[in-house]
Amino acid sequence: MLLVLSEEHKEHLGFLPQVESAVVSEFGRIAMEFLRKGTNPKIYEGAARKLNVSSETIQHGVEGLTYLLTESSKLMISEIDFQDSVLVLGFSEDLNALLLQLYLDNRKEIRSILSELAPKLPSYHNLEWRLDVQLASRSLRQQIKPTVTLKLHLNKNGSQTTKVLQTDPATLRHLIQQLEQALGEMKTNHCKRIVRNIK
Repeated sequence: MLLVLSEEHKEHLGFLPQVESAVVSEFGRIAMEFLRKGTNPKIYEGAARKLNVSSETIQHGVEGLTYLLTESSKLMISEIDFQDSVLVLGFSEDLNALLLQLYLDNRKEIRSILSELAPKLPSYHNLEWRLDVQLASRSLRQQIKPTVTLKLHLNKNGSQTTKVLQTDPATLRHLIQQLEQALGEMKTNHCKRIVRNIK
């Protein structure tokens, strides 16, 4: 799978061929620091003074490199696909090899950083259910009113929470049909491709 870069990202990365390979390696280190700790304008200003360019140019170069590395890591692009993706940028073979090495050296760490940033959703632990049927009341002697009560136990960050839900069987049946339809849709090729790209 090839990574498609917008014109803006190509423009940001266009600064890289103008500098030496040691500077590109330093940009890679700054990009990793950007992912770990966030942006630091002082680093951009220091690099801008050394290279006699604006700090905005440095910032755009680092952000473009960060985007290239994070998107490639997110999609788990192979070496060949990464090389083909950066080939479109028109860089020299040495710069392409350096970018590939940056990607290969840092992709596991980038994926772990991105997984830490992902929201932690509760996960299923247990389900208890009960069916109640009201057969009569003071005002109505003969009525049948079924109610399903569900007690859902969830795990989130090591702690357990409980949600109690109550519904009638018709609504529960409709809910089951909708969930089964969603599961069926997840098996389609289109959804599989989307899920693969999200991971």
